[in-house]
Amino acid sequence: MASAKVLQEKEAFVSALTEKLNGATTGVIVSYSGITVAEDTALRRQLREAGVEYVVVKNTLLKRAAEAANLNGLDDALHGSTALAICDDYTAAAKVLSKYAEGSKTFKIKAGFMDGEVIGADKVDELAKLPSKEGLLSMLLSVLNGPIRGLAVALNAIAEKGEEAAPAEEAAPAEEAAPAEEAAPAEEAVEAPAEAPAEEAPAAE
Repeated sequence: MASAKVLQEKEAFVSALTEKLNGATTGVIVSYSGITVAEDTALRRQLREAGVEYVVVKNTLLKRAAEAANLNGLDDALHGSTALAICDDYTAAAKVLSKYAEGSKTFKIKAGFMDGEVIGADKVDELAKLPSKEGLLSMLLSVLNGPIRGLAVALNAIAEKGEEAAPAEEAAPAEEAAPAEEAAPAEEAVEAPAEAPAEEAPAAE
């Protein structure tokens, strides 16, 4: 019979694991049988560099933690050798582990979860094929920048039209003022048609 200390340690582990499951964006459960120590070390390094936490876990403890985190539907995956990878990125864990599984005859993706919902191995593979977080952000920015560029061009065109329209509006009164200035000296125009209006223009102001 397990001692009280062992039980406490297991309870503490399940509690901590439940918290991690609740806080993770995605998780991937794998069967790591057949992997060597050197391969395991290299894989863990890749996962760590990608921001993924990876741990070998007993099926009974993971089952209890998953139930506490309301991740229902993992029972079929919790048999044999089991390791769990969790992260805050949607694709990081899936990319690294799916790529590794492709080159191994024994290392297998068993299941996973995303945003609190359990997904099958096929969905994990689909996640692995999606662009990375940086790639998704780049695509999003490209989509958002399209309308922004169009709006900027439209606003600039409106501004330029406004600048062109301002002098045209001021020109109209000037043209209308000319006949008024020339009307008064109409009788004198015979003697000095060119110079008379020019000399009298200041007087009109």
